[in-house]
Amino acid sequence: MAQFSAVEAAVDGTAINLRFAIDSPGVLGWQVFDPESGAFLFEGEWSRVESVASLRLSLPRDEGSYRVRVAPVQDRSRFIEIDARVEDSRLQIESPRVATVTAQRWRRFWGAIPKAFAYPPRSLWQNKRLIQSMVRRDILSRYRGSIGGSLWAVLNPLLLMGLYFFVFGFVFKATFEHDKSRSGYALYFLAGMLPWMAFAEAVGRAPSIVIEHRNFVKKLVFPLETLPMNLVISGAVTEIIGLVVFVVILLVARGGVPLTVIWLPALLVPQLLLTGGIAWFLAALGVFVRDLGQIIGFILTLWLYLTPIFYPESAVPQIAAKLLSFNPMWALVRGYRAVFLEGHAPDLWSILALWVGSTAIAVAGYAWFHRLRRSFADLM
Repeated sequence: MAQFSAVEAAVDGTAINLRFAIDSPGVLGWQVFDPESGAFLFEGEWSRVESVASLRLSLPRDEGSYRVRVAPVQDRSRFIEIDARVEDSRLQIESPRVATVTAQRWRRFWGAIPKAFAYPPRSLWQNKRLIQSMVRRDILSRYRGSIGGSLWAVLNPLLLMGLYFFVFGFVFKATFEHDKSRSGYALYFLAGMLPWMAFAEAVGRAPSIVIEHRNFVKKLVFPLETLPMNLVISGAVTEIIGLVVFVVILLVARGGVPLTVIWLPALLVPQLLLTGGIAWFLAALGVFVRDLGQIIGFILTLWLYLTPIFYPESAVPQIAAKLLSFNPMWALVRGYRAVFLEGHAPDLWSILALWVGSTAIAVAGYAWFHRLRRSFADLM
């Protein structure tokens, strides 16, 4: 690895006069990059240098920012880097620095972290009107032409929950330890189904969402990252309808709603982050793996039965419970039951872990989608 020392740079018109000492004479090259995107712009001529080198690096006259790197041709792991800017036909440069590929990767990694957290909410905020319009159209299109119309938005979750309740409550006669009555089982079951319905609806449809809107991929400049979020918000609307129905049932059965429901936003936000991150991941992967929708259908069914929605947590063997406790839906179901039925706040450590994990999944899912979206048009 070449060692540079006594590095000096001076401006000469729109060129940089660079002087430095190097411990291993040889052939050096220099390249120019866009500092914002990292895109390669052009490469200068190679030069053979001795222990003390002097190079003239000519930059374009076009206004803009440039990043110049000078390194041995045979080993580019260590290089000289200069940030420059052409403005009003005048060249301005920063002090040259000696850098390594490893240090550059770490700098790029740490620099990407704030962007990873800022880009998803900024993109969604900038396209909020588009998301609102597409969510409304998605919900209305499901029931257009049917006799019940938008009433099916209420009937569908009711019928689904009623079916599961009949099978497990009456056929298998399952009960929950906190309330062993039939009405108690219904309430605990419904509280567990609320987060699951919204989650499963979005995740189940995510693998095919980009393919369904292939015209947006091929013909339009369109914020594709909003497509999975449309599913997440549609699922949230379904859950809100289910919440209204559940609160009415709770008022009839118990005569009131506990004040601990003020903790509900602390559960809803990580639930949406978790759903969004998985939806972004599956939406991108679904473009490459067309059978993913069928696979996810099976996984969701398995996931449903591994989550204590139909049965109490005490029914799970202790060894299995430790493994299944990493299931984020387990924490959500437990939290919903705590705030709606048991009258206490959800377990704070579980909620903290849920927030951290869901945020990480959301950031990783968005980054995955953003990275793969460049290949979507080639596969449609």
